[in-house]
Amino acid sequence: MMKNIYLIGFMGTGKSTVGRLLAEDFKMKFVDTDKMVEEMTGRTIGEIFEESSEAEFRKLETEVLRKITEEKGMIVSTGGGIVVTRGNLDLMKNSGHVFTLIADAHTIHERLKKDDTCRPLLEVAEPLDEIKRLLFERAAFYINAHHIIETSDITPREAADQITAILRQEIQG
Repeated sequence: MMKNIYLIGFMGTGKSTVGRLLAEDFKMKFVDTDKMVEEMTGRTIGEIFEESSEAEFRKLETEVLRKITEEKGMIVSTGGGIVVTRGNLDLMKNSGHVFTLIADAHTIHERLKKDDTCRPLLEVAEPLDEIKRLLFERAAFYINAHHIIETSDITPREAADQITAILRQEIQG
């Protein structure tokens, strides 16, 4: 069975959409770490941030990731900040293929304005400035994936096809 495929990157870069396409293409199970945290706790991400803290959310996120790494054959869409917790990137790299989906701050901002999903970290006066700050803060983690796919000017289908081509080349090579 194939190793897990992890999609990391900032919110709004297409991780969930691309992940679902890859799951269809490879006939693999798709999981979303944020959704798994919500199912495990019975609370939304927003509620966890509001009632507990970001630190509590990060702890739960790592717990979910550890369970995922015990299995194989999954496409995993991760929360944008999963990489900031020490050890999480290594867990993913040791149990699968890690792809960072990246986009520029303006593209991310435009995409997120159209998305009504609760994004606690962007509930600030200047979301674009916060996106830029967080991208800068997380860049050192995102660049350490096995591969980086730039999604600013391509469709989710094109991103999925790029990932498929890379994986096929690795399998053959």
